[in-house]
Amino acid sequence: MNILALDDEELALEGLVSAANKAEPSATIYSFNKPREALEFCKSTPCEVVFLDIQMRNMSGVELAKEIKLLNPQTNIIFTTGYTDYMKDALEMHASGYVMKPITPDKIRKELDNLRYPVKTVVKNKVRFQAFGNFEVYIEGHPVKFRYEYTKEMLAYLVDRNGALCTNGEIMAVLWGDKKSSSYLRSLIKDMKDTFREAGCDEIILQQRGKIGICREKVDCDYYDWLDGKIYAVNLYHGEYMAQYSWSEMTNAGIKNKA
Repeated sequence: MNILALDDEELALEGLVSAANKAEPSATIYSFNKPREALEFCKSTPCEVVFLDIQMRNMSGVELAKEIKLLNPQTNIIFTTGYTDYMKDALEMHASGYVMKPITPDKIRKELDNLRYPVKTVVKNKVRFQAFGNFEVYIEGHPVKFRYEYTKEMLAYLVDRNGALCTNGEIMAVLWGDKKSSSYLRSLIKDMKDTFREAGCDEIILQQRGKIGICREKVDCDYYDWLDGKIYAVNLYHGEYMAQYSWSEMTNAGIKNKA
């Protein structure tokens, strides 16, 4: 599912994107704070669901919705607003939904479950990594839980390395210094491999003698899409990258310099 999120207030947009991500982890979310840019994007990339702030500078959400409907009449338009004044306009143009701010994942989920034009969710790859904000792992849209706490951090580092094969020594030195043993690392690797094998997606792990990495072509990841220059990923970055891990700051600094 492609979801477009538009709000000309930066904090409101961040909240909308965050809520949509939590409500539908498997969706690809494209975010914009300028109506004209969003409209141009819709001309080349169809979005099944569009969340629009109604009251914006230069162009109202209702005006933009009419333009988007001309491109694709079956687009699910869902208005977001802090006011009830525009509900009549939304009803007259047969919008799919109307969400009052503050936006929450539950409100988004309710709208997605009751779309005017139902959408079949399609996931390109079974595994998706979220690197912007906190690091999260999803398999077919569901959050992944590992047996060990540090398995997730180890996996985050492999994702950060962008497909490069990493030695056991490198992983331990960067993440934990001398605080963890090589036998503990082997347990984490086994935990990670077992988890993906049980889900039928162990092909995402690349391993050679003493080295391990992620096959980036077999996963979806906002950071990888940012590296590839995809517009939605560029708009999705708001200054945080794998925020729960201090070692990620070097990569985050590099992203900020190019943003």
